[in-house]
Amino acid sequence: MENLSGNPVESHKGDVLPASASAYLDPHYWDDRFSHEEHYEWFKDYSHFRHLILDHINPASSVLELGCGNSQLCEGLYGDGITELTCIDLSPVAVEKMKQRLISKGYKDIQVLEADMLDLPFANGSFDVVIEKGTMDVLFVDSGDPWNPRVETVDRVMSMLRQIHRVLKTHGTFISITFGQPHFRRPFFSNSEFTWSTEWRTFGDGFHYFFYILKKDVREC
Repeated sequence: MENLSGNPVESHKGDVLPASASAYLDPHYWDDRFSHEEHYEWFKDYSHFRHLILDHINPASSVLELGCGNSQLCEGLYGDGITELTCIDLSPVAVEKMKQRLISKGYKDIQVLEADMLDLPFANGSFDVVIEKGTMDVLFVDSGDPWNPRVETVDRVMSMLRQIHRVLKTHGTFISITFGQPHFRRPFFSNSEFTWSTEWRTFGDGFHYFFYILKKDVREC
């Protein structure tokens, strides 16, 4: 099996494999997958990067998770006292199943909404933190040359970043957890229309995952 970036990952029982990588851009693929799959973590589970998360999120933070799918990320955050959580996904199947799972576990404070990360239904400056884990990678599955991605890919990624930048509060933080290496991500993150600074950490044994921290309105001119 390959992940969203074309790198090999361990398969698991119940995998719903797409016919091609471009299928990851098809909402119907995700509806079908989530209808059969109860839980899956792209790029490791919360325990592997918890130490990094807690350096940038505190219990008073309002947090938006993009593309929650059937991940348990929000439950990990909630367990660490971060309770003002909103999770969104484009798949109505994922949203309904996530709602049911959280209610069954007593996490009634977490909001789960069906929404498009390219057109977020929130006012400007709504969140202290926006976090995505593997969600942006979906936009790159048919990007072509990673050094010179297709125009359609660039447009999608920039739309996503504009929405994130818009809904972040002043000095808010965007956290991106991905396989995407800095030389491929920096041209997007460092675009002149954004006011955030960019730094990153790595985690994982053997294969490194990237943990980007973008802080709004602290970028050096």
